[in-house]
Amino acid sequence: MKQSGMTLILSVLLLWSGPKPAEGQITAPTAKEPVDYVNPLIGTDSKFSLSNGNTYPAMALPWGMNFWTPQTAPMGDGWQYAYDADKIRGFKQTHQPSPWMNDYGNFSLMPVTGELKINEEERASWFSHKAETANPHYYSVYLAEYDVTTELTVTERAARFRFTFPENDQSYVIIDAFDQGSYVKVIPEENKIIGYSTRNSGGVPENFRNYFVVEFDKPFSSYNVWEKDELKENQTELTGEHAGVAVRFNTKKGEVVNARVASSFISHEQANLNLKEIGSDNFETVKAKGREIWNRELGRMIPEGGTLAETEIFYSALYRTLLFPRKFYEYDSEGNIVHYSPYNGKVLPGYMFTDNGFWDTFRAVFPFFNLMYPSLNEKIQAGLVNAYKESGFLPEWASPGHRSVMIGNNSATLVADAYLKGLRGYDMETLYEAVLHGTKNVHAEVEATGRLGHEYYNELGYVPYDVGINENAARTLEYAFADWTIWKLAKELNRPKKEIKLFEERSQNYRKLFDSETNLMRGKNEDGSFQTPFNPLKWGDAFTEGNSWHYTWSVFHDTQGLINLMGGEKTFITMLDSVFAMPPDFDDTYYGFPIHEIREMQIVNMGQYAHGNQPIQHMIYLYNYAGQPWKAQYWLREVMDRLYTPDPDGYCGDEDNGQTSAWYVFSSMGFYPVTPGSDQYVLGTPLFPKMTVQLENGNKIILSAPKSSSRNRYIDEMHINGQLWDKNYVRYSDLMEGAFIEFRMADEPNKSRGTSKEAYPYSYTKP
Repeated sequence: MKQSGMTLILSVLLLWSGPKPAEGQITAPTAKEPVDYVNPLIGTDSKFSLSNGNTYPAMALPWGMNFWTPQTAPMGDGWQYAYDADKIRGFKQTHQPSPWMNDYGNFSLMPVTGELKINEEERASWFSHKAETANPHYYSVYLAEYDVTTELTVTERAARFRFTFPENDQSYVIIDAFDQGSYVKVIPEENKIIGYSTRNSGGVPENFRNYFVVEFDKPFSSYNVWEKDELKENQTELTGEHAGVAVRFNTKKGEVVNARVASSFISHEQANLNLKEIGSDNFETVKAKGREIWNRELGRMIPEGGTLAETEIFYSALYRTLLFPRKFYEYDSEGNIVHYSPYNGKVLPGYMFTDNGFWDTFRAVFPFFNLMYPSLNEKIQAGLVNAYKESGFLPEWASPGHRSVMIGNNSATLVADAYLKGLRGYDMETLYEAVLHGTKNVHAEVEATGRLGHEYYNELGYVPYDVGINENAARTLEYAFADWTIWKLAKELNRPKKEIKLFEERSQNYRKLFDSETNLMRGKNEDGSFQTPFNPLKWGDAFTEGNSWHYTWSVFHDTQGLINLMGGEKTFITMLDSVFAMPPDFDDTYYGFPIHEIREMQIVNMGQYAHGNQPIQHMIYLYNYAGQPWKAQYWLREVMDRLYTPDPDGYCGDEDNGQTSAWYVFSSMGFYPVTPGSDQYVLGTPLFPKMTVQLENGNKIILSAPKSSSRNRYIDEMHINGQLWDKNYVRYSDLMEGAFIEFRMADEPNKSRGTSKEAYPYSYTKP
């Protein structure tokens, strides 16, 4: 008998031969499958001034080359779908990683009836969320203006549309290739339109194009090409600033018109090859296959016993974690992997991934891949090799090529953590060369790539405050952590001792910015004096999208060293406590107005804790390094309970390529990768009474916390594979072998567990 995806997964898990929980701890399987819990609309109630996620509903397969989304905003608006909108302008192929980066290679389809309306404002149709269905692999909405139901479902590089029309001899589908230069051509004998979009927001070579093909299953009654909302008579082809096509059908009531769509960054011929991802599959088959793929990936993690809201938040967060980076490669006619290079404009062999800001994702997304998807990350590492060969640098923010935004040299951390976790099968020699290159160079045109201020950092040990380089203290702290990961990698690769020692010494450069008067990190001038005046509540300036209270904790690799600088554990704990005890005051003079990250900190009533932005997201876990792990358990549960919801305002700031989602996924398991590059995850508090995690190598992690609840958030006792475990961390190596982890939870903290120095997580400086 054919089993449902969830039932099948649970059946397989129960066959595991390792340690099993007691019979009474097993929660009965639910009738729903993992994909049914995902709400792609979480985070879409956002705007420029306040982010509740800054997401859009992405209909896509995991890491797919193309996403699709309903478009409620004007062409070029980064907030392309807003939950409070009431009109849809089209259904858009999008490659947007965030509204701040905006989109590239985008085009859309839009059905209309009656009088032909081409202008996106005029053609927009009223819609309601009550007549909208959004799943990761499928979207449907009723367009009230035209009495048309539009449905779409996806593969990695193609999509199927299904338009259900009323009776009308003026039923149209508009293909909008967008502005900034586009091309369309009608091939009526094949019911086909081809075209390309060159629209982008930067980071592309001059020859950039996204070539698309649209095939219908019904002949056109008529058609027109158009430019800038003006119809062109007796033409089948048009190149212009803003090109498009309107094709007309005579339809009966309830008649369905199907369209197959695919695109390529290489050529129209390659777009036709990509259309073969659909082949002869009808809409329902493509939809079923997409559902199966999402259930397979999401179903590798099965939480049980939580509330419906917690389960929906978890799977929606996992969905977001699996969207980026985007596959930017294709398969040629012989099945070879090829890619259009967003760095040099050539078509070359091999992998390429894009649409990622490593400043965000080095923290939890890539550590999650190393745990759950090592084979995927091996391909990503191979893609990084190609990026370096094609541009001379590893990317720091790619969309699709190098973009000049954010700070740091976090590509080094990605490379080091992957290799140190045992990933292989790619050109590590070239990658290490690329890592070294990035420590002493900066891209000539994109200052976010490489290390801006490397001359000062490599000589003085910090980037000075007074030499015209913004966010200098944040750069110094992130460079120092990157240097620690390079030190670890250099040792693993048996590099020369002098080189190893250099990066070990540089990993301690964070010390140069520590101000003992305030116990905070502070910008330092070239002459060695601290910046004055100094307001630790000032956002930006020496720091990146945060203040000194947020960035002081960015010593991921040497928490004990930071504790010692502060004068010991008592002061360190007081400083951690102060983050929550202080009012959410701020100084916004660097920006001239309260940026959205400031507002998001201000309104959640957690003091200076700014979970809506990445720099402080690991900070709560640091209580484990100073003998008070129960405070981490308290505050982590507060964040999970209060700052995440299953609603359109479900995040407390930018979701950012899966990072804020990956934080929730990791934290739900009860641990988090504070120090990528180490073998440890630092303990928090498990959210669900039970979770089963299927690893790629066939082993499983079973996390059992039967009494876990918002009240019972404290770890009273813990066992791993039946053995008492008193550490404040778990090891990657142990997890990869498969593990049964039991948590005995309580409503009062156990203030004797995890308090010995031997229980503390890794730190370069020993406790």
